[in-house]
Amino acid sequence: MATLDGTLLVLGVGGKMGGSLLRLARRSADAAGNAGLRIVGVSRFTSPGLREQLQRDGVETIAGDLLDESVRRGLPSAANVLLMLGYKFSANALPGMYWAMNAYLPGLLAELYRGSRLVAFSSGNVYPFTPVGLPQPTEETPPAPVGEYAITAWGRERLLEYVSARHATPVCLLRLNYAVDLRYGVVVDIGQKLLAGEAIDLAVPEFNFCWQGYANAVALQAFALCRSPAAVLNVTGTGRHRVRDLAERLGALLDVTPRFAGEEGPSALVADAGRCHQLFGPPDVPDDEVLELVAGWLRAGGRTLGKPTKFHVRDGQF
Repeated sequence: MATLDGTLLVLGVGGKMGGSLLRLARRSADAAGNAGLRIVGVSRFTSPGLREQLQRDGVETIAGDLLDESVRRGLPSAANVLLMLGYKFSANALPGMYWAMNAYLPGLLAELYRGSRLVAFSSGNVYPFTPVGLPQPTEETPPAPVGEYAITAWGRERLLEYVSARHATPVCLLRLNYAVDLRYGVVVDIGQKLLAGEAIDLAVPEFNFCWQGYANAVALQAFALCRSPAAVLNVTGTGRHRVRDLAERLGALLDVTPRFAGEEGPSALVADAGRCHQLFGPPDVPDDEVLELVAGWLRAGGRTLGKPTKFHVRDGQF
């Protein structure tokens, strides 16, 4: 953050991670002696209170629908642009929303900011399902997305790769596998099912996750990795967790005996983030500590976002 100049523009900050990422960016820039860095977050801001909280924390905000051309025309110039746009759950959505939000709009914005450094969140869903016991996909593993969400996430990557190659735009694509905080994530999903007495689905038998703060920190540091052709980086934790084992560990913390549904599936969506850990170190909140924090939060009746990951889905239809 000490080296960033001009403006840091973060597009699509109304999701689960945007608010905490912007606050981290502001605090980090100030602590690094770069208090003059302009930080701007853009969203429709449909979540009550988020925009006001960010403004109190020293982040500029712009409210608007980025699919609206007039909103895009009004965006400020920025040397550093972070794309957090994404759409995963299609219930009651307009046909084509996956494509509009995950591919079409990121392509338009990349072209608009072709003279900037671009960091964009993608998804580990672009990788093929990996058989249990075989090595996890690395950045060199060819994508083989399953389902419309994963396909359009790959489409976003392809469009940004195109802009990067055509205009020599420096780009870094972050393939994230399950960020977790106390309010959402795979660990929260499993914990809530345990407390509700519901069976844990084993159709997808493994997963990776990392603490949300780590994913945010990597995203901000990834501007140093931007290049043309576009760079790719897997972002997740150090563990490859078996759903059954994690549910039993979390159940012990919650004083609940897990129940399970179905047989363990043969493969899962996982990824190897070894390169990320070499560059930036492992997550500062270890996976075991995440389990303890989530268990304590759920036992205390802490607020959750009501946005399940549907980690057990195998056909990509979320």
